[in-house]
Amino acid sequence: MPRLPPSLIALALQGTAWLAAFLIAGNLGWPPLALALLAGLLAATFSHLAKQARWWLIIQIVFAPALVLALAANIDPRIFLLAFLLLLLVYWSTFRTQVPLYLSSQKVWRSLETLLPADRPLRFIDLGSGLGGVLTHLARQRPESRFDGVEVAPIPFALSWLRIRLGGYRNCTVRWQSLWDCNLADYDVVFAYLSPVPMSALWEKVERELHPGALFISNSFAVSNHPPRETRNVDDLHRSQLHLWKK
Repeated sequence: MPRLPPSLIALALQGTAWLAAFLIAGNLGWPPLALALLAGLLAATFSHLAKQARWWLIIQIVFAPALVLALAANIDPRIFLLAFLLLLLVYWSTFRTQVPLYLSSQKVWRSLETLLPADRPLRFIDLGSGLGGVLTHLARQRPESRFDGVEVAPIPFALSWLRIRLGGYRNCTVRWQSLWDCNLADYDVVFAYLSPVPMSALWEKVERELHPGALFISNSFAVSNHPPRETRNVDDLHRSQLHLWKK
């Protein structure tokens, strides 16, 4: 069970919760919404016991009641199809990589400025660059340096590409590419805001490819058994922390 992706585990727990809800209250004449609320609470409980991430508990609680309400509203099925396709284009690889779309705050952007070496031009890459906020901000502040990003989700990539193109940033680019397929050897600073899941594998890639003296900065997610050289606390809504390692 632990080897399965969290999404499959959550789906299995949701099905188990529905079965338990029917066994508990199926003969009591409860309306569908009440039964769905019970199933949602049971699914969240099961997810908590399975030690899933906290956001899965919210999804588990909301999923069943939302499904019942949507069916009762008699919404055109094409709207659900459109919503599914839109979410697919935004969260393209989340199922496989277990990395959702996280966006760094503007306070994180400004904190990153102070962590970059100021004595020379540098090459910077954002692994999973989202909507391109980090890239465009730093490119504007450091016009002598080069800022690249890689993003695999189609809509975030397209929006960041347009943001860079329409903004006229000559020292900034974004590529539609997996972070695992890019070579980090030419970069002086590598930045990532991913999730806890890929950090061990990313650390191996960083250790293997970064040149001596290069920096690796992770927003909020540390690497097990590898304490950072420095941690910068950011006073934003998420209480972000920038963890810094030097090769």
